[in-house]
Amino acid sequence: MIFEETLNKGTIPLLMQQLDKLHANKIEIFDFEQVDRIDSSGVVFIEFLQSKYPDAEFINISSEIEFTLQAFKSDLDEDIKEPVQPGFFENTGDIIFKTLARSKEVMYLLSDILYWSVIGIFNHKGQRKNAVAQQMLLIGIDAIPIIGLLSFILGLILSLQSAAQLHQFGADIYLADLISVTMISEMGPMLTAIMVSGRSGSAIASEIATMTVTEEIDALKMMALNPIRFVVVPKFHAMTLCMPLLVTLSMFVGVLGGALIGFYYLDIAPGLFWSRVFSVSSLRDFTIAIGKSIVFSWVIVIIGVYYGLNVKGGAEGVGKVTTASVVASIFWIIVLDAINSLIFYY
Repeated sequence: MIFEETLNKGTIPLLMQQLDKLHANKIEIFDFEQVDRIDSSGVVFIEFLQSKYPDAEFINISSEIEFTLQAFKSDLDEDIKEPVQPGFFENTGDIIFKTLARSKEVMYLLSDILYWSVIGIFNHKGQRKNAVAQQMLLIGIDAIPIIGLLSFILGLILSLQSAAQLHQFGADIYLADLISVTMISEMGPMLTAIMVSGRSGSAIASEIATMTVTEEIDALKMMALNPIRFVVVPKFHAMTLCMPLLVTLSMFVGVLGGALIGFYYLDIAPGLFWSRVFSVSSLRDFTIAIGKSIVFSWVIVIIGVYYGLNVKGGAEGVGKVTTASVVASIFWIIVLDAINSLIFYY
C-alpha cells in the first residue's frame, strides 16, 4: 500500500476506511516515499499499522518521519517494570531517617520559640499590643468552666468508687488521702493538660495551619515580622502562665468533689477530712505537679505550632494536622507523665 499524502488527523480517517476494505493477508508493504510529513495522529496511525500487520514491511521512511516517530513514540512495546517493593530494612531505615529529620525540625523550632520567648519578656517589639492578655483570656479564663466541671465530676467518681471499697474495711478516713494524692500528683495535671490540648492545642494548630495555607505566614515574613515572635510567643507565654493556674483549680475542685462524698456518703466530719488532706499533701507533690503542668504547656504549644507550620493541602490538610497535633500532644503528655513518675516516685 502506497501513501500519497500527508498523514495527519484530516487524512487518516479516509485511510482507515481504505484499510477496512482490504484483506490483511494482501498487505505486505507500506510505502512512505511520497509522504513528506506526519503529525502526532500519523504517529499513532503508524503504530497501529505495526501492531495490526506485524509481518508487513515499512519502506521509504524519511529521516524527518523517523525523527517524528521517535519523538512521539508511545513506548507501548516496552516492558513495564513493576516497582520494587521495599523490604524490611528499607522500611526500617526510612522510618529512622524520617524520625531523625522530624526530631531535628522540632529541635530547631523549640530553640526558636524559647529564644524569642525569653526576648519577648523584656522586649515586646514585633508583637501585637495586649496579645498575651488576649491569649490568656482564650486559653485560661474561657477554659475554667469546662475544666472545673470535669475535675469536679472526676473527683466525685473516684471518691464514690473508692469509698465503696474503703467502707468495707472501716478505712473511711483514708478517702481523703486517696483523693488528695490522686488529684495532686496525677489526675489534676494530666486531666487539665489533656483538656487544654483538645481545646487550645487544636486551636493553635488549626490557626497556624490556616495562616500557612492562606500564605499569611509568608506575608508576615514579607513585612519583616518574625512569625514565631508575632504569632507563637504570645500563645507560649499565655499557656505557660495559665496552665499552672488551671492545674491548681483542677486539684482543688477535684478534692472538693471527693470531700462531698466523704461528708454525705461516709459521714466524715469536714474538719477531719480537710485536716487529713493537708497533712497528706506535701509541698513536694504540689511543686512536681506545677512543674509538670509547665512542661505539658510547652509540649502542647510546640506540637501545635510544628504541625501547623508543616501543613500540606488546603482545608483538608488543616483538618488532618489539627487531629494529628491533638493525638501527638496527648501521647507525649502521657509519656512524659510516666517518665516523671518513674523519676520522682519509683
